[in-house]
Amino acid sequence: MALSWTAGAWTLAALGFLSCCSFGCEASRTSGSISEGNKQEQEPSSLERVKRGWVWNQFFVVEEYTGTEPLYVGKIHTDSDEGEGNIKYTISGEGAGSIFIIDELTGDIHATERLDREKKAFYTLRARARDRLSHDPLESESEFVIKVQDINDSEPKFLEGPYIGSVAELSPIGTSVMKVTASDADDPAYGSSARVVYSVLDGERIFTVDRHTGIIMTAVADLDRETQERYELVVKATDMAGQMGGLSGSTTVTIVITDVNDNPPRFPQKMYQFSVSEGAAVGTPVGRVIATDADMGENTDMSYLIKEEGELFKVTTDVETQEAVISIKKPLDFESKRTHNVVVEAVNKHVDPRFVDLGSFRDQTIVRVSVSDIDEPPIFQPAEGTTMAVQEDAKVGATVGIITARDPDVKNKPVRFSIDRSTDQEMIFHIDPGSGAITLEKILDRETAGWHNITVRAVEADNHTMASHSAVSIRILDVNDNPPELATPYEASICEDAKPGQLIHTISVVDRDEPQTGHRFYFTLAPEASSNRHFTLWDVKDNTAGIRTQRSGFNRHEQNVYFLPILVVDSGPPSLSSTGTLTIHVCGCDTEGAIQSCNATAYVMSAALSPGALIALLVCMLILIVLVLLILTLKRHRKGQRMTEDEEDMRDNVIKYNDEGGGEQDTQAYDMSALRNLYDFPEAKSCDSGPDIRSLPQWIQSNRVGGGGAEGAAAAAAAAADFSLFKGYIRKKVEQADADLSVPPYDSFQTYAFEGTSSPALSLSSIHTLSTTSEQDFSYLSDWGPRFRQLAGYYAPGNPEEEGS
Repeated sequence: MALSWTAGAWTLAALGFLSCCSFGCEASRTSGSISEGNKQEQEPSSLERVKRGWVWNQFFVVEEYTGTEPLYVGKIHTDSDEGEGNIKYTISGEGAGSIFIIDELTGDIHATERLDREKKAFYTLRARARDRLSHDPLESESEFVIKVQDINDSEPKFLEGPYIGSVAELSPIGTSVMKVTASDADDPAYGSSARVVYSVLDGERIFTVDRHTGIIMTAVADLDRETQERYELVVKATDMAGQMGGLSGSTTVTIVITDVNDNPPRFPQKMYQFSVSEGAAVGTPVGRVIATDADMGENTDMSYLIKEEGELFKVTTDVETQEAVISIKKPLDFESKRTHNVVVEAVNKHVDPRFVDLGSFRDQTIVRVSVSDIDEPPIFQPAEGTTMAVQEDAKVGATVGIITARDPDVKNKPVRFSIDRSTDQEMIFHIDPGSGAITLEKILDRETAGWHNITVRAVEADNHTMASHSAVSIRILDVNDNPPELATPYEASICEDAKPGQLIHTISVVDRDEPQTGHRFYFTLAPEASSNRHFTLWDVKDNTAGIRTQRSGFNRHEQNVYFLPILVVDSGPPSLSSTGTLTIHVCGCDTEGAIQSCNATAYVMSAALSPGALIALLVCMLILIVLVLLILTLKRHRKGQRMTEDEEDMRDNVIKYNDEGGGEQDTQAYDMSALRNLYDFPEAKSCDSGPDIRSLPQWIQSNRVGGGGAEGAAAAAAAAADFSLFKGYIRKKVEQADADLSVPPYDSFQTYAFEGTSSPALSLSSIHTLSTTSEQDFSYLSDWGPRFRQLAGYYAPGNPEEEGS
């Protein structure tokens, strides 16, 4: 197969492709050019026979074809095609049948659409030759490429625009700002279609751009953000290396001028005026001023200072508003100074050393503060308080001191004084309301209270709301009104074998007074001890005295105690004295002078006990104490147990009697009135019909019913006597039960005395056996032991003769 092609009017160079100059079977290697309608054949350098097949190469088609007819691309041909029309050519692949069509008979390929290399640079297709009748393939399917040739049809584009950059103000010429880049979709390998150069269309006086790199730089050195803080310039990119006919594109670049600290703070005014009351408290804001700074951000941060009047005022900076806040540092006084000129200075915090030559980065202004007058309370002189002194022996009405206060206002109103009685509850002092003189109301005693702290109140005479207070400390000066005394009730001891002149004791003195020159005490023996021949007193001259023996040979069996009166006198004035007694014990001592015993009848052991013997002695004493305590505890336990058993036995007997009878539901078994009148039935009632028999115990009922005359009266008297004994016993037990909180209440003892009369279980109580009709024999109670001895005495058979009498 031989292949030859043309592309419109273009002349294409082909090197090393196979070609057949005719539809023969020879192939030759050629080098040359082929143009449409004209094929130049070169002499073959060599001839060789090859197998019949495709003669193949690439096809080219120019982009952006604007003709009305399909654009001829090329021709495919097989060397088996003899021109008889028996072969059918077909193509498949990218764009086959739509963009590219083929003539089935001739193999000519045409492009039916306008191609764009920037969208698709080449197309890959497959060619096939078949027998038209049998459809059998004559050649194997082969792939070929149709390349789209580039033309300069795409302008440069700034894909990342619009651009925003920044540069610091006052930057030098040539400072790089930013870089812009334009892209050209044309083929960079084909001509200069994709070679781009840059230029500035608008703003070239301030900024320039590098022609080849697209880097934007400053063209001036006096950029000032405060004058203009942003610039917009247009940068153009042109392809074809900027030659005539090249395409171009442009973009907008915004350049922001960043701030540097090149401007000092400035106060808008050189003077500000404010007014404040003289009564304003310390820390009260007077006013606010602010210095402006043309810079921005942290370059505007500033601090404020007070250059003058800094004693009375202070300035702070509001971190949010950057304002200077002038406030009071010390109290103001209208009467002293009515106007203050405060010089405030503003200073930048962050000074750039590159711009220090531009000038001082600080500014000053004057803040004039006018003080307004108010009605003020009186002022004490001195203001911090007063200290006074008075003798403790001063008379009532004596003057202690004078308090001074004045009205600080211009009018100077009169002042009245008083004492805050919460600080002088005993009302020891008095103050004159007009003069402020403090006098005594009571006698003073320094030893009771050496200082008195009171508060004096001063008010304006016609406006008591204007008040002030001052502390007055009054010191009570000492007067020698307390005699000296021995420090403690002194006692001393000497050995029987003491030597003459031996120091046995040193005494000292206390005095409640506090003389300004200090204490000085004098010691001597009292007149009643002037005849003393046993001891002498030695004044040491340092407010102490020593006691020495005057003889030897003391015997405690003859006299074991000596009393030595000592007279102590202070230095006054006036001199006061007192007498104290020193008790001296005569003691027995060992050979080394250690005191063993001071008792005249004491026995001095010749040898001390060893530690082991002392421990044994202590252990024995402890054992004896434990045994004694154990015995006492056992005795108390047994005694308590016996008492408990006795009480429980008697109490149990009584309580068991209470459980008999018809029970709680049996309300007809006994008469409730008998329980309510337990102690009333022994008394006789002066009634003809006599007392109600049902209200009496059964043994009394028997005597009342059966007895008559003298015998009945005697029997009744005996029964009454027996019942009075039982009544006393019951009352005794009831009193014990009332005192004992662990037994049932008193009411429970009222119910056991009388039982129901119609219980079918019969009564187990022994109370009814007191009647003469009882047939029971209770003599066995005497055999039950001492616990039932008293009960046996109640129910044992009595002597008939005693009953008859």
